[in-house]
Amino acid sequence: MPLTIKKIETFPIAVPLKSPFKTALRTVTTASSLIVRLTDSDGVTGLGEAAPTAPITGDTSASIQYAVEQIIAPKLIGQSLNQPERIKKIIDTALVGNHSPKAAVNIAVNDLLAKHYGISLSEFLGGYQQTVSTDYTVSVGTATEMVSHAKQLVSEGFDTLKVKVGSQSPFEDLKQVRAIRSAVGTDIKIRLDANQGWHKKQAAKMINQMAEEGLEIELVEQPVPADDFEGMAYVTANTETPIMADESIFSVKDALRLLKLDGCDIINLKLMKAGGIDNALQINSIAEAFGVPCMVGSMIESQVSVTAAAEMAAAKANIQYYDLDAAMMFKTQPSTGGITHAGPVITIPDGIGLGVDFKAN
Repeated sequence: MPLTIKKIETFPIAVPLKSPFKTALRTVTTASSLIVRLTDSDGVTGLGEAAPTAPITGDTSASIQYAVEQIIAPKLIGQSLNQPERIKKIIDTALVGNHSPKAAVNIAVNDLLAKHYGISLSEFLGGYQQTVSTDYTVSVGTATEMVSHAKQLVSEGFDTLKVKVGSQSPFEDLKQVRAIRSAVGTDIKIRLDANQGWHKKQAAKMINQMAEEGLEIELVEQPVPADDFEGMAYVTANTETPIMADESIFSVKDALRLLKLDGCDIINLKLMKAGGIDNALQINSIAEAFGVPCMVGSMIESQVSVTAAAEMAAAKANIQYYDLDAAMMFKTQPSTGGITHAGPVITIPDGIGLGVDFKAN
């Protein structure tokens, strides 16, 4: 008899962060998420996770749970795991948008499939390498707060810092980046993430000013509003610092449109934006065809989906940048297993499937 999806369960979680996470778009003190567990007719389970990020994906905790339980799950119960492409198509077409709940179920399906092949998720997806090195994010704050946090991260072994800008005036942004560069020295890589906080001419002026001052910014992420594709192309054409697209790209169509405009130098893949592993990998393939490398990042997600993101990142050669610090910000984890890290170096778990265990309370 063919293996079928027998049961789909959801488990809301809320975990305090070690300290508030601040960006140009929001401040988070407690991470809310939804764990999704699929069980097949052999009793094997697969895990996924969806994180609500209303300012970016439009998904809320309530909408995610409703989408999984009331829309996606009824369409998947009884579907054969011998037809994975059919299952993934059902997830993608179950409802418009709602990328995060689709991501959770897609991750769980891929976990199940890898388990039935008897290999890790990373091997199932490509198995390019076993370790990756992540940056760590310096949240928005006063210059003193950001310098203190940056110095702490460097003391913990992190050699790449992602600095949030765009929530204050350009002058304040510049002052803070100067202060951080002065504090950490020239051996530490600094990336900037404006979270759509600048307009195109302002962004180009700021980035070029930093280059002229020798601040050595490795890349700048999403400097302008997500829907301003022409603005992304303007900033990319008028700066030498690599420009990375994040919120501008949710789909293959978005990636193709922006790449045709020469609108970025790097693409940030996130499972919650793409609707899961398979769509993210399609975007990566499009980017690779254009000679554009990718980063894998995450929202404020726990060890479950960050492990999935890390295993996807480790699976593909074109994924060359890593922003996988989210789970490190949690005070506790709702699961066991998954990726481990020594400072910035993340190691992919051995074993089969995702390598994460979750026991509901």
